[in-house]
Amino acid sequence: MKWKKRQEKRSKNMANVKQTDILTGSIPRQLLAFFLPIWFGTLFQQLYNTADTLIVGNFVGTRALAAVGATGAFVNLLVGLFVGLCSGVGVVVSQSFGARDYDGVDRQVHTALVFSVVIGAVLTLAGLVTAQPMMRLMGTPDEILDASTLYLRIYFLGMIPQILYNTGTYILRAIGDSKRPLYFLIAASLVNIVLDVVFIAVLGWGVAGAAIATVVSQVASALLTLRCVIGSEGMPWHVSLDKMRMEPGILGAICTIGIPAAAQSAMYNISNMFIQSSMNSFGTSTIAAWGVYGKIDFVFWMTINSLGIAITTFAGQNFGARQYDRVRRGVRVCMAMAAGITLVISVVFYNAAEPLFRLFSQDDAVVAVGVGMMHVLTPVYITYISIEVLSGALRGCGDVRVPTLITVFFVCGLRVLWLTLMVPRYHTIATVELSYPLTWTLASLLFILYYKRGGWLNRCKAAKGLE
Repeated sequence: MKWKKRQEKRSKNMANVKQTDILTGSIPRQLLAFFLPIWFGTLFQQLYNTADTLIVGNFVGTRALAAVGATGAFVNLLVGLFVGLCSGVGVVVSQSFGARDYDGVDRQVHTALVFSVVIGAVLTLAGLVTAQPMMRLMGTPDEILDASTLYLRIYFLGMIPQILYNTGTYILRAIGDSKRPLYFLIAASLVNIVLDVVFIAVLGWGVAGAAIATVVSQVASALLTLRCVIGSEGMPWHVSLDKMRMEPGILGAICTIGIPAAAQSAMYNISNMFIQSSMNSFGTSTIAAWGVYGKIDFVFWMTINSLGIAITTFAGQNFGARQYDRVRRGVRVCMAMAAGITLVISVVFYNAAEPLFRLFSQDDAVVAVGVGMMHVLTPVYITYISIEVLSGALRGCGDVRVPTLITVFFVCGLRVLWLTLMVPRYHTIATVELSYPLTWTLASLLFILYYKRGGWLNRCKAAKGLE
């Protein structure tokens, strides 16, 4: 009992220190403190697929590279749905942990683990059954269809461990443990890279080898995470088989929080599938170039998304403390940070486009198309940053509905409409690429106008009963 009391007191004191820092410390320093761990975690997670792309492109060839690249949009759609839904796990666990409701935490952990296995099994079956029809629906050329289907079917065999890893990560982060999930990602990434070299470069297993390496690395990360969740002492739960069940009330709380995030993720990925389908119509070299561009482009996305998460946390805590001016100053600082980082990334990507592409492919046709993509898209990254930063700040203060509507309709919806109407009429890669700055600029303007008018703040305060 004494040990438990000491642990509770220590947790309370640590929580108070963190809150005081956020409320009174240097705004740039606090944003960076949130941003950097998230950024590094996202970086190592991306190494799964990047290693596949690098090694496949250099040791197998353009067709195999295109086959792996063509699967990305479909994979992201299904996985994004659950990852978005699973985000509700972190929220309910953190709330119960903060309230010292350890019995609730215990039941939530068991529900989340069972839920992960069930959803993982569903996604596995969905991926196996729909792999080839979806590739056909997206216009994948016949010359890479079989290889793309094979990659997908092997990849989806790893859904249960992949989702268990994500669930375990949300649970650990909810109680303040953010370091071990990062360590597990690093270990899994190293496993993936080594196995890619062995299976592809040494054994010559091609696309299948890339998929198997990814699945094995997912199993490794899941085992490390589950060992931590199940076996660690001092946790506010005790995992046992007799308590493994999905409690309807807990499952409902998870879904209530997670479904909006899942829906938004789905809309983003559906629009990306339309883009992938449009790129597929230009042939293998373009498909391969677009797949490589996605791996390079991810550096920008993970940076901006990490800043968005950081400002969400910062705005939420300061809003709760009624420090509304500090919220606005935090938004300004975050926008400045995002703009500065984006400009650096844009300049580097624009000027180093060719050597970056040659890391992934030595095919001159692929490199030429890819360099053209980089030169069109990297200069317009700046038009996106307002969407991520302002939507993150608004959500942190409790305004979820309007940011979601703007994103869904004016980013995703408008993009699909553009691709559907304009690409068949003006069938060029540039027409497809134009969908990005068009939708980003419009959505950014709407976010800025909505934020500047300030009515959202009064509504958020009224909803929370704050003055």
